Amino acid sequence: MAEEQQQQGRGDTSRRQGDRYLLSSDDIRTFHTNGYVHLKGVLSEEEMCELEKEFMAFLRREVPVEGRDFCDMSADYTKPVESFSIINIMLPSKYNPQLKGNIYEKRAASISEQLLGPDMVVDYDQLLSKPPNKPDAEFKWHQDLAYWPVTADTRTASFWLAIDNSTVENGCVQFVPGSHLEKSLRHHGPLHGDRDKSHTLAATLTTSDLPKPAELNRGDATVHHERILHGSGGNFSSDSWRRAWVMAYRSKTTVDEERRMGFTHSHNDNLTVLNSVGRETQVSS
Repeated sequence: MAEEQQQQGRGDTSRRQGDRYLLSSDDIRTFHTNGYVHLKGVLSEEEMCELEKEFMAFLRREVPVEGRDFCDMSADYTKPVESFSIINIMLPSKYNPQLKGNIYEKRAASISEQLLGPDMVVDYDQLLSKPPNKPDAEFKWHQDLAYWPVTADTRTASFWLAIDNSTVENGCVQFVPGSHLEKSLRHHGPLHGDRDKSHTLAATLTTSDLPKPAELNRGDATVHHERILHGSGGNFSSDSWRRAWVMAYRSKTTVDEERRMGFTHSHNDNLTVLNSVGRETQVSS
């Protein structure tokens, strides 16, 4: 059954054209209407195997990662590594520069161009893993834009590539369709009361919010808007990891502005800015 699911997850292979992945008009409409789109078979199984090797080198700590860029997004910074529930590795292409220009990055670039225009560049990348039997591996509801400094152009195509089949049982991402169209961001508070104790922010859903799970096969990806509410539940599977490779594309103007501020999306950054809801906040991202 798993093999059949993986074959189905390859999608229409004709969409993969060398470094490009071709979107349909429905894909583009769905992204702008719902705030996210599910794309099947963005990478082939052979391509996934190559990326997975690089991913596992980070999980095995074979690639040194500085400070809080290797952390647990479900807990504060005092939790021991061996007990991590959401293993978060920021900026893998910084710590292993050979990852830059990989096939995933190139396909994502082609997709972001089709969705948002030709001026999109990589802002950051990130590896996320939920080991089996981690019911506390909840990624709290949030909007990505709440984590970032204010910029004039917030356009973002955030990619979530499934390294494993991603299901409700093992903690797949869930989205609130259409929430990106709200005029204001939701209120976000630090999960542990202090951003210096934990990077994680959390928003609260209302009774009218209707989350939708995004169950993906290995090699599938979702692409989402910077303002859409999303989160994920714990991993209740006894044998299934839930690993994902995140990559965010934003306008070159915005990325250049962030860097001038000293903001790199590293959890080791320390910068006071006005956040997207107009309040001064200490950012460690």
